[in-house]
Amino acid sequence: MTAADHKKTLVQIKKKPAIYKKFLKHNVPKKRSTGKNLRKCKRCGRLGAHISKYGLGICRQCFREAAVKLGFKKYN
Repeated sequence: MTAADHKKTLVQIKKKPAIYKKFLKHNVPKKRSTGKNLRKCKRCGRLGAHISKYGLGICRQCFREAAVKLGFKKYN
């Protein structure tokens, strides 16, 4: 049984409880408490280049678009 997504395989083995429990134990992704995948941009959902300072929680690309509206000034 190979599948890219664990949820597809769950549909096939739901009727077999012993196999179902073992599959869940070994194949379902665990909950994360730290790391890159935990923080997503509030506007677009990107994972990288995250600005969390001042409680913004947005990526740098969205920050560039919304900086003036947020009250930031660009200094040369």
